[in-house]
Amino acid sequence: MQKQFIQYLKEKLPENASFVDEVASVLDIGYDAAYRRVNLKTNLSLEESVKLAKHFKISLNKLFEVGSQQTILTERSPQIIDTSHLEQYFTKSIENLTPLTKLKSASLIYSAKDIPLFYTLKDSYLTRYKIFVWLKIANQEMTKNKISFDDFIETIPDSLLEKAFQLSDTYNFISITEFWNDNTINGTIQQILYFYESQLLSKNLALKLCDDLEEIIHHVEKQTIQQSIINSKNNAAYKLYKSDLLTMSNILLVKTSFKKVFFVPYTVLEYLKVEHQDTCNIMEDFFQKQMTNSKLLVHSGEKDRTLFFNKMLHKINKLRSHIIIDENHGFE
Repeated sequence: MQKQFIQYLKEKLPENASFVDEVASVLDIGYDAAYRRVNLKTNLSLEESVKLAKHFKISLNKLFEVGSQQTILTERSPQIIDTSHLEQYFTKSIENLTPLTKLKSASLIYSAKDIPLFYTLKDSYLTRYKIFVWLKIANQEMTKNKISFDDFIETIPDSLLEKAFQLSDTYNFISITEFWNDNTINGTIQQILYFYESQLLSKNLALKLCDDLEEIIHHVEKQTIQQSIINSKNNAAYKLYKSDLLTMSNILLVKTSFKKVFFVPYTVLEYLKVEHQDTCNIMEDFFQKQMTNSKLLVHSGEKDRTLFFNKMLHKINKLRSHIIIDENHGFE
């Protein structure tokens, strides 16, 4: 493996340059020590390999590709356990997305197992409720105690909400293709139902959450018809596919003219970031195939489109009725 890696590095250096001198300089070691590594008499440490990969601007995946074509590196997002971590998560997401807003070639493809994050980060009760749910799941103290949403809503830091709203606005400048199915709304409905029945969500606020959820569905329907992001200042395109064949996964693929990257969730908000281009190409090809087996709702006819959105609105109305009369209903 080291032999192949060293050869790969040599190909990155101009012919008239001394490879041994370059390695010695990068690793801050003597000529003889560098010579032994280049000639495989001494093994490179992982730290040395990383230093050389960074210097020669090689993806760290190359360190593994040399030995195995099936092994890649991923980057794990920071763990979220409290409001400060969540605010950092929003801040980092804004930093990652902002450069994309300046690229005409940038676009997102989202497999929506749940309602995409950016729809639930408006100035609404639902935004505050999502923060409550996320922290209830992630924060051990919040999991143990019986704090209600009605009490929690008064404690949310203004700075956290500002970052949430800013992140939502950032998405307005990037073209988005989404895959939804009839179950995409179910997770949010179940979250409202769960805490209402646990008596940690009052009837008044539960009904307000239903109103916010209904507003999101109308928002998505309007975007679907006009084929552009609402409130976008650069006419960012929007496409919505109804996918009945496959279960959604909340995977997000980011594409530009020079690079692809996708994000795979492994908890509620934490994700694995994959930049390995061959793998990204496989993921893009998978999404392209999914498009052929799905309905682009703007072209599927008014009847199919109306039925799709009305079915979700019907689920919200069933939830609303349950909250009002306290009868148990299913939402499948």
